[in-house]
Amino acid sequence: MTPIRLLPLALAAALPLAAQADGYKVALDGTFAPHAMPSLSGGVEGFNVDLAAAIGEALGVEMEVVAAQFSGLIPALQAGTYDFLVAPTTVTEERAANLLFSEGFMDTNFAFTVPAGSPAMDGLDAFKDKTIAVNKGSVYESFLNDRADEYGWTVVSYGTNTDAVEAVATGRADANLAGATASAWAAKQNPRIDLSYEYPTGLVWAFPFRKDDIATRDKIDAVLECLKTDGTMAALSEKWFGVTPAEGATIVTPTPGYGTPGFDGYEDTAHEVTCDF
Repeated sequence: MTPIRLLPLALAAALPLAAQADGYKVALDGTFAPHAMPSLSGGVEGFNVDLAAAIGEALGVEMEVVAAQFSGLIPALQAGTYDFLVAPTTVTEERAANLLFSEGFMDTNFAFTVPAGSPAMDGLDAFKDKTIAVNKGSVYESFLNDRADEYGWTVVSYGTNTDAVEAVATGRADANLAGATASAWAAKQNPRIDLSYEYPTGLVWAFPFRKDDIATRDKIDAVLECLKTDGTMAALSEKWFGVTPAEGATIVTPTPGYGTPGFDGYEDTAHEVTCDF
């Protein structure tokens, strides 16, 4: 397998960018489970760490992965510290005005978890008048509070999503709302809860690049398309989230052109999906 090097931030900052002929220096937030999180070996592991390795393997180059705080990733990318970011980054109009984005590699949906053995819940109406635990200050708390009058649910906020999930597991709440991958990871790790309804946001996670680095964006975009069609992305989803992607989901569906449709920087250039790099 193509090597992947995991470097602490202090060391990585002192090193020059890897020549693209030899590989890429990329970065992510090392505390965002299950996308990247500390491993028992002392490095980081997770979906996006494995995805970076898969990109390197497809291209036959080394991927140097740096774990750093998310707040510093985009400024460091713009300063030339990294070739691109492999952190899950939601594509927004504001970000697309200053960065190039690959096509989405995953939908950024919300998902509920419920006590194990609960009946299937289909739609927000299924949670009417329920008590829903959520991480205080999160976008999920705002989502619930904004709709509390409409659905009659009681929102109970906790300092961490781990505590909110525990409230569901111990019967103090009927459900928890969080990001779809965080909810899937929680359900995979905790037999006392089940993954439930997934709410579509219409947004995607993609990889950011510097605005002038079209060549690298297009190359990595093409690799993502390959990994979506050759089964790699589905296998990573099953490994880290315990979820087999639905047909048509962004994680297994190549996007026409290069970049994220509807946002600045998108190129609608037609091309065939290939794994011949």
